[in-house]
Amino acid sequence: MSALLEVRQLTKRFGTLTALDHVDFDLLPGEVHALLGENGAGKSTFMNLLYGLLRPDSGSVSLEGVSYQPASPKDAVLAGVGMVHQHFMLIPALTVAENVALGDEPRRGFGIDLGSVEKKLAELAAEYHLEVNPRAKVADLSVGLRQRVEILKAFYRRARLLILDEPTALLTPQESQQLFRAVRAFQERGISVIFISHKLDEVQALSGRVTVLRRGQVVGTLTTDQTSPAELARLMVGRSLAPPVRPPSRPGPALLEVRDLQAQGLGPLGFQVRAGEILAVAGVEGNGQEALIAALAGWSRSQGEVLLDGRPLGRLGVRARAEAGLGLVPSDRQEDGLVLPLPVRDNLALRAYHRPPYSHSGVLDLPYWATHAETLVREFDVRPPDRRAPAAALSGGNQQKVVLARELAASPKVLVVSQPTRGLDIGASQFVYSKLLDLRAAGKAVLLVSLDLDEIFALADRIAVLYRGRLMGTVPSESATREGIGLMMLGQEA
Repeated sequence: MSALLEVRQLTKRFGTLTALDHVDFDLLPGEVHALLGENGAGKSTFMNLLYGLLRPDSGSVSLEGVSYQPASPKDAVLAGVGMVHQHFMLIPALTVAENVALGDEPRRGFGIDLGSVEKKLAELAAEYHLEVNPRAKVADLSVGLRQRVEILKAFYRRARLLILDEPTALLTPQESQQLFRAVRAFQERGISVIFISHKLDEVQALSGRVTVLRRGQVVGTLTTDQTSPAELARLMVGRSLAPPVRPPSRPGPALLEVRDLQAQGLGPLGFQVRAGEILAVAGVEGNGQEALIAALAGWSRSQGEVLLDGRPLGRLGVRARAEAGLGLVPSDRQEDGLVLPLPVRDNLALRAYHRPPYSHSGVLDLPYWATHAETLVREFDVRPPDRRAPAAALSGGNQQKVVLARELAASPKVLVVSQPTRGLDIGASQFVYSKLLDLRAAGKAVLLVSLDLDEIFALADRIAVLYRGRLMGTVPSESATREGIGLMMLGQEA
């Protein structure tokens, strides 16, 4: 079978950094070809070259045997290439149909013919099992439905090659399964998919072949059913990985105590997180997790009591809570964790720039900022290792490393961490796990909010399940089962 896409010796440099080094890749019609690699391995650069967001320094790309040199995303779209970014490119105030038609609006007299867009969307939604209301505002849609809009937008523009960048990073398990059904429908209709993911079980379930990048080079292209997650992980990081070891828990007194906490869509609820313990909050997305984090961080108004090491936090603002020993890794690193235009150095100083050793008598100690940033960038393997690079220039996984580095470096008494490994490769995820377990061993308290049951069972001492803003119960991890936790996530008794 002739390849739909052929990439030969593709190379891209950014100054002295070679992001892609003579990469070969091909994609067959109707194939799901997975692309794996650590954060900073070159995956983002590769897909941005294919989508016309970057231009290569050397090498060639052909699409159906014809030279393909997109100078912009518009060129890519006209050639039949679509891309669904990890962070969606939609305008929340517009409807689904308006977002899909934007830039390619069908005219009817002096106006836009949204009726024809809605009709076409309904046909595409039925064909690919991607049902969504074309008249709904994007702002009112769940993350899973927003992703459907992005995919439908690509098909509305007649995409025959679809690039999916970490498509399940923001999805619930149920939404992921719906996406998998849709991808199989794409294959049946001859659409090719480049599937970028860090989740090796998904790669094995969906792809026919997998190509692994390491530091900008292809280190292997394998038939998926003839390899294993262990071999893929070894190729990604260049060494064998052992699962994290969680020693027996020896909890001390409560460091975080919540009593009758109520906020919009939340509570009343109460729980404790003890010194030397990781308490995980499980639940389907949208069941009060974000309201809980906002109430603990001081972002929103709430009722009830929150105590940190016995000290009430009710009257304290965000900065004062951080100074009292509350660390926070939010679920949305771009919106709530970083100032994207600022360099990595400045983002690493945001938590405590106003006090020593970051500043003295109101004067910023920028040499210390630089030295501190160099240390954290090296320790957390942020790529590229450039403290002067704007946070916006980093891949999603490396942005997450910057947020984690800043919060963990402060050694908080209590760390509230939401989706800590979202977008991270397996090696980086294990590094994060080890850091959280180190906090636990040091007698700190960790409140872990996660949609990933594998992550929860790997780290948690106890598991609390949140459903419609209320706790269904708290279970010791040793006696918990996936089936039981799953039932509680759906509002049923285990």
